[in-house]
Amino acid sequence: MKVEQVLDAYKYAKEQYATLGVDVENAVDKLKNISISIHCWQADDVLGFENPDGELTGGIQTTGNFAGKARTINELRSDIAKVLSLIPGKHRISLHAIYGDFDGEFVDRDQIEPKHFQSWIDWALENGIKIDFNSTFFSHDKSKSGYTLSDFDPAIRNFWKEHLRRCRRIAAEIGKQQGDPCIHNIWIPDGEKDKTVSRYEHRKLLIESLDEVLEEKISTEYLKDCLECKLFGIGSESYVTGSHEFYMGYTVKNNMMLTLDAGHFHPTETISDKISTMLLFVPELNLHVSRPERWDSDHVVILTDELQAIAQEIVRSGQMDRVNIGLDYFDASINRVGAYVVGIRATQKAMLQALLEPTNQLREFEKKDKRFERMAYLEELKAMPWNSVYNYFCQHQGVVIGDAYIKEIQEYEKEVTSKRV
Repeated sequence: MKVEQVLDAYKYAKEQYATLGVDVENAVDKLKNISISIHCWQADDVLGFENPDGELTGGIQTTGNFAGKARTINELRSDIAKVLSLIPGKHRISLHAIYGDFDGEFVDRDQIEPKHFQSWIDWALENGIKIDFNSTFFSHDKSKSGYTLSDFDPAIRNFWKEHLRRCRRIAAEIGKQQGDPCIHNIWIPDGEKDKTVSRYEHRKLLIESLDEVLEEKISTEYLKDCLECKLFGIGSESYVTGSHEFYMGYTVKNNMMLTLDAGHFHPTETISDKISTMLLFVPELNLHVSRPERWDSDHVVILTDELQAIAQEIVRSGQMDRVNIGLDYFDASINRVGAYVVGIRATQKAMLQALLEPTNQLREFEKKDKRFERMAYLEELKAMPWNSVYNYFCQHQGVVIGDAYIKEIQEYEKEVTSKRV
């Protein structure tokens, strides 16, 4: 589309939305300030740079063998830079601890330091990007039992407690240098495949481990810890120590952030309805937006009803400043850079549609018991030209509009990723 066509379509969209009392310019301004935390692990299938011969474990599985995955830090950064060039707005990068710059040496998880992530910090500062961080409790010899922080063996627990301590300090250093709190996400794969008798004992050990590590107080000016729950995983179908109920209780008790992952619940359960509930009890929420297909399969995010419901709940709650949006999916069966761009754009589109609702008017209808009017407005919104607004947003931010990103990614594959053999 030509610039004039985009502007004409945007002007028409503004007029259409105005009939329902929607301020389109205000919605675009708000979208501009939404930073999505983009997960680094889509680019290399969750392998990291700790051990080139490492194996993905912990109930996580990546399927497919599409050519061109990132094999080095430079290749990963190149892929991320390409993605960011095709996405409007300013965003964040979410790193796992296994993505440190170890300079070819093996550094065990209980020995990592801020220096192993300094090159990431420098790169991010140079590119105007903020970083979030994740402890890595999977894909390690000391997690083979299926347990880490809740293992019966004190030596295993001590190893992982030290890893967690170091990750918190690394995240705090990142936050300090970037002048913005680093969100540090804690997820452990602990659980079992079959019927588990000692559930109470394992969960008691997890409380003790977390309490001991979190006893070290670090300013929220630099670090924001959050705990991520899960229903089950491959190899932990029967029991997971860190269930939703466990972390819901722990975060509420300790006034901590809770992470809700869209794929970490029962196949018929959604996180959209949990957002308003948990915001009443915890200081902030961290979201891992994913697309489960019958189970926690971490499919590439697309514009589904549930994605739209998540976005609507964030906006309708009036608590956008307390919800942090991150992505968590990995697909090795398609172009990985393309997977990033499709998922990020879908998330932005969902947020834009939610921002383009006349929320105050809809609330007034509810207060006056005007349910027909509420229903009618919500139905009319479904046919509104929101994509014309998104195209304008892209153009205004200096990135390609419409499907033009497809050709850009095809060229990048031809010139860069296809040569990684």
